[in-house]
Amino acid sequence: MRILPTLLIAGLLPLGSAAAEQHGSAQVVTADIENFWIAHDAIRSEPDPARKQQLIQLLYIDRGTPGLHALMQARAYTAGQYVAAIDAWPRYWASVRPLTHRAFAATTGLEADLATLKRLYPALRPASITYAIGVLRTGGTTLDDKVLIGAELALGDDTVDVSELPQPLQTRLRTFYASQPFHNNGQNNIHEYIHTQQIEAGDTLAQYALREGVAELVAERVTGKKPDLPLYVYGPTHEAELKRQFQADRRGNDYRDWLYNSSANRFGVSDLGYYVGYRIASAYYAAQPDKAKAIATLIELRYDDVAAVDEVILRSGYIR
Repeated sequence: MRILPTLLIAGLLPLGSAAAEQHGSAQVVTADIENFWIAHDAIRSEPDPARKQQLIQLLYIDRGTPGLHALMQARAYTAGQYVAAIDAWPRYWASVRPLTHRAFAATTGLEADLATLKRLYPALRPASITYAIGVLRTGGTTLDDKVLIGAELALGDDTVDVSELPQPLQTRLRTFYASQPFHNNGQNNIHEYIHTQQIEAGDTLAQYALREGVAELVAERVTGKKPDLPLYVYGPTHEAELKRQFQADRRGNDYRDWLYNSSANRFGVSDLGYYVGYRIASAYYAAQPDKAKAIATLIELRYDDVAAVDEVILRSGYIR
């Protein structure tokens, strides 16, 4: 990031208003949140299905920031999906609505966290952070130099009513919201920020898991904590089993038991690939005498190169 640029918070203003406040570190955009709720209210009072589609397009998508459009691209969100979700889950949206207005407060501490990250990794490149409303398929992702936060997930807590959601989404999100994701928002921001510095992974479980694990490790080094998720409870008590199974699966591209999944897998806990990737990255970092070089190596690793990923795994000593 060289010298950290201006932090622009375009905060909770109707129809994408362009007010800004100087905070000093990254560009954080939240205007899409208010636009979504304007569209939501219009859709809820509109009986005509065709008009509903027009309203989400006109009031939310067409007025969206580049970050919203990137989020929609990254998760293949469509106008129809937004309308269907608004119509089908009124209690969900009513319960999550006040929580999404935490977006401005959610960036408190970001400047300090990015300054810490810059010290750990001086080659840090700038990225923007957008909080927008999605259709419950990501609490955080990236596209190029954009961190994209799904505010309906990332800013939630255990007060969110998931009773209308279909299974297995209902069970997955009940567990997720019970982890109080809003309180982990700082870690989530840094995790996703690290992804903007990494190249995309190749095709194997090992490549994806290590990429995620490095983001977890660096976010922990910056914020001092890990997410309060079941994978960090289950992992330490089932370490040997996880190592054995990961070793058996690592060169394949079937992630159903490991990544981006629900708890309906062989372990009964979702996303354990994050845990194994984190443990590999942590072991590699601990084994290197030059910690700054270790961080740079992990962030800049060729995740599209199986041999490069295998070399880090070997040098970590975690799996033999």
